[in-house]
Order: sequence, then structure tokens, then C-alpha cells
Amino acid sequence: MKIRRLIALILSKGLLKAINIIKQGAGGTALPGKVLLFFDKNFLKEIAPKFKIIMVTGTNGKTTTTRMIGQILKENGINFISNFAGANLLSGIATTFLQGVDIYGCPRYPVALLEVDEATLKKISSFLCPEVLVVTNFFRDQLDRFGEVYQTLNYVKEGVRKFSNPKLVLNADDSLAVSIARDLNLQPVYYGINIKGYENDHQNTDASYCLYCKTKYTYNEQYYGHLGHFKCPKCGYKRPLPDLSCAKIIEMSENHSLVKVEIKDGNKIQAVFCRISLPGFYNIYNGLAALACSTVLNLPLVNSLQALNNISGAFGRMENILLDGKLIKIILVKNHTGFNQALNLLLQEKNKMRLAFLINDLLADGQDVSWLWDVNFEVLQLIVDKIEVFFAAGRRAEDMAVRLKYGGIEEEKIKVVNDYHELIKSGLRGLNDQGSFYVFPTYTALLEFRKVLSKKFSLKEFWK
Repeated sequence: MKIRRLIALILSKGLLKAINIIKQGAGGTALPGKVLLFFDKNFLKEIAPKFKIIMVTGTNGKTTTTRMIGQILKENGINFISNFAGANLLSGIATTFLQGVDIYGCPRYPVALLEVDEATLKKISSFLCPEVLVVTNFFRDQLDRFGEVYQTLNYVKEGVRKFSNPKLVLNADDSLAVSIARDLNLQPVYYGINIKGYENDHQNTDASYCLYCKTKYTYNEQYYGHLGHFKCPKCGYKRPLPDLSCAKIIEMSENHSLVKVEIKDGNKIQAVFCRISLPGFYNIYNGLAALACSTVLNLPLVNSLQALNNISGAFGRMENILLDGKLIKIILVKNHTGFNQALNLLLQEKNKMRLAFLINDLLADGQDVSWLWDVNFEVLQLIVDKIEVFFAAGRRAEDMAVRLKYGGIEEEKIKVVNDYHELIKSGLRGLNDQGSFYVFPTYTALLEFRKVLSKKFSLKEFWK
């Protein structure tokens, strides 16, 4: 073993341990990897091939889908490392592998389960090769980050092109994701939704026109955004039949969904019932992606179904925190499509609630917050009698307050709060035991808010 690598591992592991002690849930999971790669630039290239790698990428749902797959691996007794905290850039991935080896660089686990940023996928594709790659979807993300959705798609295609025969799991309802298999001549496992009459948010659709001939798609069913049963009437490019699909939604509540799933098995179709212990239509997609991954890995279906029944929210992704008998629900928001789906969850709430929108404009959030005007805050007028107060906080709290006002919310119900300690106090004070305090933060606001919560209530670190 190289002396340089040994020194790099000792330094980086020491730094990681120190951060875990000092930060107390405030993040910092990327720094040790950055230090490691500074001293040993070939670390990933030489260490990663020692692991069986499962990757998850896409715009929305990466962290939750990764967590679901991780729960499936746990149910099957498979030991693994993962960047559950969502540190999905190069340095965060390096930190994950740092945790997966001893100081001599020997693997401590057989499997690495990685959430990978779409642009990072291209960067790591020359030295990391997954056995399975799950792609969730492609939507317009932070405007100043990747530019636009087709550029993001190309990042992923360029990465996949360099992989050596990966097993792909793709969303059949996403015309952009499906194009990966078509353009690279691959045979993926497809998952999708096969229900009729479910209509959701179609505004500000990101991919309305055919990738190949620029004709507008027609849809038999359109679920949200551009996801649905698409077909180009000119060139014939269309949604493939999924290998694993949601055939029926039996129940959707503020806490879970119960669905009927159909799985192709040769010429036969196996039907099972699946309870996903996270709410929201988009989490049905995430659950299907995780189930499809488990079929590619040939894991027992009964264990996979049990895993989805046992799943809990990832850090900031429908994370439920019970404090002094009061429930805080934290849902990370980063683009208009995900935000719209998060707001739709509120329509299922039966009890009173309070809402807080924490909007920052730092690099990790996206410095252009004009995307807030693409979010359908107007839908909140349908349940405004259940919402006691709307808090606006973060660096762009005033912008958020203005957006709520133009969304039809009465000005006297909107309160701008500049301090997270005060926000927590006001949000929980007098809250009915049956009520919920919903917090919708952007990424850096999530880290700041979670840090305050951790110190105030001694919460466990989010990476555990």
C-alpha cells in the first residue's frame, strides 16, 4: 500500500470523526472526501472496483429512492455503505468510500449504494461502473445550475455511455429517461404507473415536445409534469410498456399509500399489494423504482415489499420529527415540480396545520428564485381554512411572502420570521396535538434549520 494513501486515509478518517462530533447534525459530509482526493487523486479509481455498486440519479426522488433501496438491502441482510445524507457530488461520494474501507484501503462492506448528482455521473463514469443504475426522472431544476433539462439529460447519457454494460432501471413515463435506452441501444427494466383518470399538475411542463422530431406529444394519461403515457403522433416515439407498474391506487393518506403492483414474469403477470410508508404520488414512483431495482438484483419480493412498509423519510424528505408531542414535517424543495407535489400532500391533511417556507438563494439552492412563480401556491386556497399561519423565512423570505400574497393568501395570515429559533417557537406554540407544522426549506435552509433543531432538541445526526 502506498504511504501517501495511508496518510490520506488516516487524516481523512480523523477529520470525519471530528466533524461528526463538532457539527452535531449540521452536515460536513463532503469535506473529508475533498481532503482525501487532494492527497490521493486515484483513490476512487482504485478502490471503487472492489465494491458492487448500485447508483441512483435523476432530478427528483434520488435521496428517497436511495433510502428505499437501502431498506430493501437491510431486509435482505446485505451490508452496504451509502451517502444517505445526500452528499452526491464527487467529494461526498469519496467520503462514502472512505467510510467503507479501513485505514489500509480494504473494503469493510461488499456493496456501495450511491446517490449521484446528474452532472457528477458524467465525471465519475470513467472510473466508477455500477452494476445497476436507477434513473428516476428529469425535470427543470435550479435555473442557474444546469441551464435546462436537456443539458441535464445529456450529462447522464454521456456518463452511461462510458459504463460497461450497466443494468438500467428507467421510468417508462418519462420521455427523457426513456431516450437513454433508445439512444444507447440498451435494454432496461422499466417501471411506471398504469392507472386511468388521475390528473395532477400539468402546468409548466418541461418536455412537451418529441426529442426526435419536435412534434408535441399526445397523452392517454398524464400524471404530473411531463410524466405519463406519452406518444409522438409524427415519428411514433412513445412510452414503452413497463415491466413493473402501479395498476391501482387503493389508498392515499397523509402518511402512506397502498397500491396494487403488477410485475411481468415472462408471459405471466404477478400482482401484489404494496404499502409505501411515505405519502404522496411521487413516492409511489420512488417505491416502484426501488422495487424494480430489487428485481434486477434478484432479491426476494416479499422482503422488498416489507422494506417499503418499514421505510421512513430521509433527511429533509418527508422527515417526521416529534418534539414535545408536536409533529414537524420537513420536506425539501428545490424546483417547481417537486414543490407542487409537496403542496399536493397538504390536500390530504385532515387536521389543522401551520406552514413555513424557508427560501435561500445560495449556490446549492439556486441563486435565481424566479422558479417560485412556477409553483402552484394557488392550490392552498382550497384548504386555507385548515392552515392557521403561513411563515416565510430564509434569505429570500420577503420574496416568498410576496409570492404567497399573489397566490391569493390573505396578508394577515403571512408572517415573515428572520430567526429559526423564533420560527420553531412560533410554529409549535399552541399547536393542536393532532396538528402538524410543515416546513418547506431549500437545501441550505434545510441544513441551517436542522442544525437549530438538533441543538435545541438534541436530535441525532442526519447521516446516521
